[in-house]
Order: sequence, then C-alpha cells, then structure tokens
Amino acid sequence: MENDMTTKELKASKTFEIRFSEVDSMNVVWHGSYMLYFEDARELFGLKYDLSYMGFFDHGYYAPMVELNFQYKKPIRYGMKPRIDIIYRPAPSAKIVFDYEIHDPADDSIFATGHSVQVFMDRDYQLVLENPPFYLEWKRRWGVDFGM
Repeated sequence: MENDMTTKELKASKTFEIRFSEVDSMNVVWHGSYMLYFEDARELFGLKYDLSYMGFFDHGYYAPMVELNFQYKKPIRYGMKPRIDIIYRPAPSAKIVFDYEIHDPADDSIFATGHSVQVFMDRDYQLVLENPPFYLEWKRRWGVDFGM
C-alpha cells in the first residue's frame, strides 16, 4: 500500500566504542556483537521517541523480535568508534520495523547494515493483529500513521 502523505524520517544515532570482549582472535567484531549494537540503538530510539520496551509492557503488550538480519560490508576492529544509525520504517500493520547502518567515522562508509521486525503480543502471549491503541496514537503523534 502506497503512502500518499509525506512522513518525516524518525532516526537516532550514537557513536560507540568497540571493546576487547566484542572481537574475535582476528581482532574483528564477532558477529554476535551486532545484535547487541542493534539493541542499544533500539533503546536509544525508544528514549528519543518515547517507544520503549517498558512502555509496551505498561500498555499490556510485549514486542518480540520476529526478524533480525545483518549484512557485513567491511570489518570493524578493536578500538574503533563507529556510529550506528537506527531508522524507523513506517508500516500500516501492527509491527515495528527498523533499519540500521553502522558507519566508519573516518570516511562515513558503511561497516554493516541490518533490519529488524517486532510484532505485538498481549499478556497471554497471543499475537496481536491490529495496531494497539497506544501504538496508533504514537504513530499519529510522530506523523507516521498512514492516514489511519
């Protein structure tokens, strides 16, 4: 479904340090660390735009991850200080979609990209197919409601 209205891009960014515990024997970031970087970015986004995990819970919902992927472009090494960008991708359905980019501060080239999808479940762990009321209100407040 095409969106006729113009929506602003909701984005958050932060620079972070690569710690020794995050690299492998080649001094390259271990693949499992990317999930943690993306999680940190989601928490940052939640703080900036008032869309936090505890907020979901306070409204009676969980938001489990159902899709998460990464594409590696070049290695990140110990001691580097990359920047991660998280971009909200509006969807008319009851899901939260983010794209991620991890940039090299030296030349702004991309180390890695990623994508995640979260859905809503109620407190009985049942999938929620309609946008929860609090999420509809959040979409409207930030101008990403597809005219709902």
